[in-house]
Amino acid sequence: MQFGVFTVGDVTTDPVTGHTVSEAERIKAMVTVAKKAEEIGLDVFATGEHHNPPFVPSSPTTLLGFIAAQTSNIILSTSTTLITTNDPVKIAEDYAMLQHLADGRVDLMMGRGNTGPVYPWFGKDIRDGIALAVENYALLRRLWREDVVSWEGRFRTPLEGFTSTPRPLDGVPPFVWHGSIRSPEIAEQAAYYGDGFFHNNIFWPADHTAKLIDLYRRRFEHYGHGAADQAIVGLGGQIFMRKNSQDAIREYRPYFDHSPIYGGGPSMEDTMAETPLIVGSPQEIIERTLTFREKFGDYQRQLFIADHAGLPLKTVLEQMDILGEEIIPVLRKEFAALKPAHVPDAPNHESLKAAAERAKELEAL
Repeated sequence: MQFGVFTVGDVTTDPVTGHTVSEAERIKAMVTVAKKAEEIGLDVFATGEHHNPPFVPSSPTTLLGFIAAQTSNIILSTSTTLITTNDPVKIAEDYAMLQHLADGRVDLMMGRGNTGPVYPWFGKDIRDGIALAVENYALLRRLWREDVVSWEGRFRTPLEGFTSTPRPLDGVPPFVWHGSIRSPEIAEQAAYYGDGFFHNNIFWPADHTAKLIDLYRRRFEHYGHGAADQAIVGLGGQIFMRKNSQDAIREYRPYFDHSPIYGGGPSMEDTMAETPLIVGSPQEIIERTLTFREKFGDYQRQLFIADHAGLPLKTVLEQMDILGEEIIPVLRKEFAALKPAHVPDAPNHESLKAAAERAKELEAL
């Protein structure tokens, strides 16, 4: 089981102090959070990709490359890479370069994003969102797996004898998760290729999330990648904790109420009841997170949003210390004890490399 944190990179005024960090401060804070994630023993740091205020992570590979130079173990990921509005050729090149610089500690999550205006900004039509996701990813897979590609599609200029450089590290492309919160077509896409499916379920009730994950699992088995319970699933989540739940709720409430994610919607109590938001004591975080397995089956990756809504960096780092010291060790032990032997771990570069080498050995027989 992989545990990690993700950031949406929002620049939000602290509703308690009235202070707003600069873009430079926010970007440097994300780097600090990533380094802290490795320090406390987390497996993954992931960044979103946004091209509109109040968000700053418009260039994930730049951010992750900078972090790669200052870390040695943590997997660097996205949450998400916009497969619809980015050119798949540029994605192939950029993430292969990052993969080399990070010694393989890279995977990425493909998604369509949740900002409609981004499509015309990059010359695309939002009505083509699903078709763009399907076509662009099909091309990206070929660019990473074939040395020379000739291709013609609907949404970009044709390619004739094109080689994407650099080639993936050790001939093994980064593992891909397909992120979606509402689209069965994306769950189907993930299942078709045998890739991972990530449901960033911070907005959604459990029954909605379970339906998409169940669809992905059934179709994963249908396409012959393994049993349904062996499909590779990841979940998002949102936590805020203090020693006792009353202090956590009191401290977090103004940040929830003014959050660019939650603000203006249902109350914090209703949101906690209906979604994976957990505000409380470390034990409450542990108990609630363990229920995700009951609702969605055995899964491989759990990412928590760590630093949004104007939370001071000091508070974020305090939260991460609690996460690393009191919560993740217990969750690792409990999830490991519950996981059946036939359910795989999340792929990483070394496991994918070993699988590719075994496949070559079998071909040679």
